[in-house]
Amino acid sequence: MEDTIEGSIGLTEAAQIPAQRGTQLLDSAVRYVEERHWEVFPGTWLEPVAGGERCSCAAPVCDAPGAHAVRPDWSSLATGSSAAARRLWGKEPKASILLPTGRTFDALEVPESAGFLALARMERMHTALGPVMCTPDRRLLFLVLPGTSGKLPDLVRRLGWMPGSLDLAARGDGQYVAAPPTRVGGRGAVQWVRKPTLTNRWLPDAEELLSALTYACGREAADGRGRRS
Repeated sequence: MEDTIEGSIGLTEAAQIPAQRGTQLLDSAVRYVEERHWEVFPGTWLEPVAGGERCSCAAPVCDAPGAHAVRPDWSSLATGSSAAARRLWGKEPKASILLPTGRTFDALEVPESAGFLALARMERMHTALGPVMCTPDRRLLFLVLPGTSGKLPDLVRRLGWMPGSLDLAARGDGQYVAAPPTRVGGRGAVQWVRKPTLTNRWLPDAEELLSALTYACGREAADGRGRRS
């Protein structure tokens, strides 16, 4: 699977960070700090075992193998210093790259199919977008200004939707996301759909994206009900 997704909606921005294929995790983490001023911290990693790989946490069942926090107080590890990032990944070069949400950005999370439908709609409307990630479990994460998580239910209601009826969530304070090129077990790697560039350095407010996202999530929910009936 390619490290960057080029869909049918004309994603043409050139990446400034990181050069994905073959890029070391340390280099990527440092570039996130230096070029985006994002805080980073190292997570678990994948270790080779007979016949495959397992998460360094050694849990018999791991929901995010190689891509979750090592310890409960992970927040204390987050750093905005490139020198500190070099030290951290110097100790464990295979560690996943995790980015705290609720600080420099929040993330709106939707199913992949709804996310690409919303992206096409936003592109037609010339909506200003921030970076967008795609996870191996087929979720899209739209980076927006921090502070979204607490107000998301009210914003969704104002648009005429019940929050619980849509597969739409926000990651904010006290949470994190795995960043490209982190791999999640055998599922694949986190990828950029919209790469971080100079043109999307200024993140949008969640309200600018929610009309398209709620429409797409609502349509997917309706399609799902139709398939079950």
